[in-house]
Amino acid sequence: MVEREAHRRSEADRDFRTFLKDDWAHWMEEAPEVATATGYPGQDDRWTDDSPAGIATRRRHLEATAVGLRRIDPNRLSPPEQLNHRLYDRLVTLAEVGVGYGDDAIPFHFGWAHNLRMPLSQMDGIHLTAGQLLPVQPREHARDVAAIVARIRALPTALDQNLALLREGVRQGFLPPRVAIAGLPAQVEGLAPEDPDQSALLDAFKELPRSIPEADRVRLTDEARAAYRADVRPAVLRLHRYLVDEYLPAARSTIAFSDLPGGRPMYDHHVRWTTTLDLSAEQIHEIGLSEVRRIQEEMGALLHATGFGGDLPEFYRFLRSDAQFRYRTPEEMIESVRALAKRIDPELPRRFGRLPRLPYGVQAVPDYAAPSSPGAYYMSGSPETGRPGIYFANTYDLTARPRWRMEALTLHEAVPGHHLQIALAEELEDVPDFRKHSGETAFVEGWGLYAESLGEELGLYKDPYSKFGSLDFEMWRSIRLVVDTGMHALGWSRDRAIAFFREHTGMSDLDIQVEVDRYIVVPGQALAYKIGQLKFRELRTYAERALGDRFDVRAFHDVVLGEGGLPLGEVEARVRAWVEQAGAPRAAR
Repeated sequence: MVEREAHRRSEADRDFRTFLKDDWAHWMEEAPEVATATGYPGQDDRWTDDSPAGIATRRRHLEATAVGLRRIDPNRLSPPEQLNHRLYDRLVTLAEVGVGYGDDAIPFHFGWAHNLRMPLSQMDGIHLTAGQLLPVQPREHARDVAAIVARIRALPTALDQNLALLREGVRQGFLPPRVAIAGLPAQVEGLAPEDPDQSALLDAFKELPRSIPEADRVRLTDEARAAYRADVRPAVLRLHRYLVDEYLPAARSTIAFSDLPGGRPMYDHHVRWTTTLDLSAEQIHEIGLSEVRRIQEEMGALLHATGFGGDLPEFYRFLRSDAQFRYRTPEEMIESVRALAKRIDPELPRRFGRLPRLPYGVQAVPDYAAPSSPGAYYMSGSPETGRPGIYFANTYDLTARPRWRMEALTLHEAVPGHHLQIALAEELEDVPDFRKHSGETAFVEGWGLYAESLGEELGLYKDPYSKFGSLDFEMWRSIRLVVDTGMHALGWSRDRAIAFFREHTGMSDLDIQVEVDRYIVVPGQALAYKIGQLKFRELRTYAERALGDRFDVRAFHDVVLGEGGLPLGEVEARVRAWVEQAGAPRAAR
């Protein structure tokens, strides 16, 4: 009987894995940009089909995915496959709900949903995807570069499809906030200089490997330039003209997601999706206010310890204005950040049992996107293609990039933050591909913020200014809980959100405005950071108290990171099971 049951489970497991493998392959064909980003082969010459027929095809496949998944009885699966079933069912269910609100049907979003009724913003869209993806595509062989050329040739169609989506969104009353997307036309125009060699779209051709015969290098580069001049640049400028002449003038003066048709239910959906918890906007708002008060008290104590004679606003003015905290050139900033990252690397084995094999690098945010981009972001690499992860640091307006913030920023974006966590997930063995290449935002960004708190354990924050920088970053993420929910659910104006930021942080006005405008166009995503970090901190405190002298921080981190980016409830279950197995005294549990 036991052997028969084991055989049935084994057979059910194999059937389920086959379903997941086939479904992943289909989605990679539907979403070639995701395929390129994850290293899935054979899709590097196309863009997602955003025509009405293409969108309908993806929605039909989502329905088929849901039907196929729900025919599989999780009770017949082994425990590891039951986890895979729960996770995939969550992704599919969220995608089904999102489609009802105009989101794309692709269930792998990497941070936030892509809404087809408002497909372009300063944070999202084909213009940013093209500028970031084309330069990092594989180009080891001539066939790889030929795929880049083919994708460049296909870009005008993708741009025109997105222009049509913008028009349809306007027709349906889905208008973006004018103030938040004011920088969007400049981003788009920045892709289309007259000289092809100055466009980010052709960056891949600046250093083609010598392994490709010279005749092929010349031919393929000429083909890319010709396609750019004849079709790509006119299509980019066509989109730019529409944005300037029609889209921005039609944009709404209000900012709240709840001001859109069905907006408040849409926002509540985004809140549940990004936090993975059943918290209301009002509850999150109160958590944010509480965290702001707590961190403000810690800042005051640290200020007193430095011996600074003024109050907190004066201390911020000192930190913003004193020359010792400024970088003189963009090159100096990038080299400083690279040196900082390499100071952290050798400290990691003291806190982590498993470390990723995939390397990472530090680069400046591309010029065309920098003015309306955040201070930094991470772009995952690909173990399959050997592409390293990239920590992009924004060198635009160096007065807004003080040295005292860089330790916390690097801990978050590189190691032990995004690169360590995401690369470990990508290197997981014996898990389906969706587990390697998609992660819950609350986990990914919550881990990034938790990683900032490890600075002292990793030999950083040795001066009070960098330590203050870590508190300032934590304050920034706590403020997000207040202003995101405030603007989208509680009637706050943009000016009120900016004023609340200004009152509680030392961020520059430029950074504050970029941040607030980010929350306006990507509602709910910013909530994930602090909510996730609070859960990680809660679980570490629980484990430390429960295990006492038996607590091993390396084992704790390996448990938390050992299954990729899970919903927070799944993480808690894993940690509690680990504590139980480690033999915590019952009274301490």
